Amino acid sequence: MTSLLTNTSAMTALQTLTQTNKNLAQSQNRIATGQRVSTASDNAAYWSIATTMRSDNKALGAVQDALGLGAATIDTMYTGLNGTVDVVSEIKAKLVAARTPGVDRDKIQSEIGELQKQLKNTADSAVFNGENWISVNSDVASYNDTKSVVSSFSRAGGVVKIDTIQVDLNAVKLYDATADADYAGVTAGTGTLTFDPATVGAAGPPATTTGSLSIVVTTDGTAAPGVTVNVSQDSTLADIAKAFNSLGIEGLSVGLSSDGETLEFLNRSTSSIAVTSTNGGVTGGTVTGMSAADAAIETKKGVLDKSYDVFKDDAWTSFSVADLDISEFTDSASDLAALETYIAGVDSALGTITDAATNFGAIKNRIGLQQDFVKALKDSLDRGIGQLVDADMNAESTRLQALQTQQQLGIQALSIANSGSQSILSLFR
Repeated sequence: MTSLLTNTSAMTALQTLTQTNKNLAQSQNRIATGQRVSTASDNAAYWSIATTMRSDNKALGAVQDALGLGAATIDTMYTGLNGTVDVVSEIKAKLVAARTPGVDRDKIQSEIGELQKQLKNTADSAVFNGENWISVNSDVASYNDTKSVVSSFSRAGGVVKIDTIQVDLNAVKLYDATADADYAGVTAGTGTLTFDPATVGAAGPPATTTGSLSIVVTTDGTAAPGVTVNVSQDSTLADIAKAFNSLGIEGLSVGLSSDGETLEFLNRSTSSIAVTSTNGGVTGGTVTGMSAADAAIETKKGVLDKSYDVFKDDAWTSFSVADLDISEFTDSASDLAALETYIAGVDSALGTITDAATNFGAIKNRIGLQQDFVKALKDSLDRGIGQLVDADMNAESTRLQALQTQQQLGIQALSIANSGSQSILSLFR
């Protein structure tokens, strides 16, 4: 039946053409954007996942930038530390030269003074982006003795986690401006170790009946492994003092008094240190520890302004690599013993600087590895996002051509359907 009011063929052709136009518009959008899923209406689940992953990828980009900043900062601090190694080594060499009898120690001190200025200049110059980790002032309100370098960003179970690489400034700083001013108020515990005159030979060493003397150092009532000094009959009191200092007991310094029968002890730890003999011949005692407040001030010191204790002219004094002065030293036994303590202190500082530089070097390498990993991770996320939402351009190109052909055929079909109604007019002519 042919009807003027209802053109079924035209309606069918129009519906087909409309759907073809929609598909064509979709295909053109995919080609224009390069995405199969560009809005939530295309695929809500995939769009949500892709949007979250893109956000996380931007966060990883920020991590990559932070790692670059951290690497540059670490490299600057490492360069500063490394620049002090040769200078401190030179100071130690000058002190060793000063140990030779008859040398002009005043002239040697003038050389050491210039080296000390170079150390300070090197540390103060190690600045990147306003940060200096090796020459600090711990009294500043914004000071934090732990520095962090953002190293990663991750999301698991909807929980975001940011990891950092930590740098302990107490282990790497060379100078602390606050400690220099505060150190004058620090009080350490003192004590003595006296050798019984009946068991001390004319030259000073103990002459025990057993041929040796065992001295035990106890910290807070507990004898730790390796804290026993074994003294032979050939040992001098100076040898015994060196043996005590080589134990590595934190805060403990030992000096030789001029009477030749007494060792003087200085304790800068918070623990009480007791010194006893296992087979007689020694009168020992307990050296009290520092107060917690004084110990806190002491720990603020940097490597180069850290105080080393020395027993000189029957009194305790202190020095640091930053301010040591040997211009007044003579060839007296007391001065030479103090000079050896200076050499040991500088060597200890050199070892600490070397450890700090090694630590920075390890962190620098770790940051480099993390930078490579973050870059690879970002690329991996980009690939994952692409698999979810990117359009297959080869398929879309083929589909576009097919839809364009369908569109043309649809227009032709609609034209034919509409022309069918026009043919009815010929029946009324």
